[in-house]
Amino acid sequence: MPPPRFADHAAAQPPERDTVDALITQARRLRGGLDAVRESSATIDVTADPQLRWQRALCDLAVHHLDDLDGHLDQLREGLPAEGAEDGAYASPPAPEEHRGSLLSRVGSAEWNLLTDEVSWSDELFTMFGRERAEGPLTLDELPSLVHPDDQERLATMVTDCLVDGRPIDGEFRIVRPDASERTVHMAGEPVLDADGGTACMWAVLRDVSELRRNQRAVHETRDSLQRQRHAAQTEHRLTVQLQEAVLPPWRGPLHFPQGGPVSLDLAGHYLPAATSALIGGDWYDALQLPDHTTLLSVGDLTGHGATATSGMAMVLGALRGMAVAGHRPGPLMGFLNQLLDTAAQPALGSAVCCRFDPATRLLEWAQAGHPAPLLFRGGTGRALDPPDGVLLGATSSADYSQRTEQLEPGDLLVLHTDGLLPRRVHGPEAAREGADQLLALAPRFTAARSAQDCVRIAIEEFGGAEREDDACVLVARVSA
Repeated sequence: MPPPRFADHAAAQPPERDTVDALITQARRLRGGLDAVRESSATIDVTADPQLRWQRALCDLAVHHLDDLDGHLDQLREGLPAEGAEDGAYASPPAPEEHRGSLLSRVGSAEWNLLTDEVSWSDELFTMFGRERAEGPLTLDELPSLVHPDDQERLATMVTDCLVDGRPIDGEFRIVRPDASERTVHMAGEPVLDADGGTACMWAVLRDVSELRRNQRAVHETRDSLQRQRHAAQTEHRLTVQLQEAVLPPWRGPLHFPQGGPVSLDLAGHYLPAATSALIGGDWYDALQLPDHTTLLSVGDLTGHGATATSGMAMVLGALRGMAVAGHRPGPLMGFLNQLLDTAAQPALGSAVCCRFDPATRLLEWAQAGHPAPLLFRGGTGRALDPPDGVLLGATSSADYSQRTEQLEPGDLLVLHTDGLLPRRVHGPEAAREGADQLLALAPRFTAARSAQDCVRIAIEEFGGAEREDDACVLVARVSA
């Protein structure tokens, strides 16, 4: 459509063509780079990851903005419509088909002459409103008929402010097209004054921003979803840490069982977290003096991470303590734990080793369920104890667990550990062997250590600085005369 026909709205001259061409080239280069990013992630399933959904939504929004920028720059290069040309026609060559099919169909212009009641719409505006050109443009009084009922008051306020107070128009409203589809339209315009300063005309540029608003909503929704997920993860992590701290032994230094007896165990333990704080798992270590003056030692690991694994660990450790206090020996005790996991509401797999030390005889009874055997250090060397039979807890309901005995001597050092010590991605029996080998290589340093706590510090120096992918526990018991 032609520009406003009043003296205070002289037709703008197009800028230097070379400058605009350079800007268009830059915009299209950015668009090409963004397309490459989109294509590289096209095969990634984003449905299960709010972070990826948010990134994809931002990418789509950026594409939309770049497409609009490219089209606007192309319009700027071509200049204003020529006087006397047919509505919507341009004196210079038309914009590329990709823009005429996207941006230009979303941008239209209108002029309402208050002196002659003449109304002029561009072809794009008819397309935007879903209105046949033969029906003619809508007057300002008729325009609300296509506006969403909830937005009619907003439009009336904008038009009144423009016509009465001379304020520019800058706002959005929704239209309901004849086919019942909705569009969100941004309207920018201003009044045109006559020689006496009165409002003679109102002209505006209207832009269909429906897709833009949809993309923005997608960005906000995915961002909010990501924030909610992060908040939930932080809450779960905090609860997991609190539960773990409440269940694991409260002592953080050396401990002596039994207190005041002729033979005691100098004890120390440590929990080694995974490199990622979110990967708090079901590892535990425990030492408990029993009513018959024997000492229960145990370490174990339930599969999984987070609150589920930690709550399962709390259940298993509570049952282990209760059955040990009731007098059950390590072998039968493992069988009961296996039944517990096999029949639990949330079945899980776990490994564990359970030892019972009698200070009167220095005899160690122990059983294991798919777990690395305790390491015995004596006379400057170390070895893994020969394991009795025992499969993973929860693997089968009919498992039998045998037990072995080991005669300990004053000065012996017993090390119990879980299999997450290694930083590399090593799993299963290989992880257990390599972790045990590294611990056994510390035999000279353990022999020179003065206490169980010093041995724990040595183990932390060896394994604590590495970024493990899983958490781990170490429990050290030194037999004192």
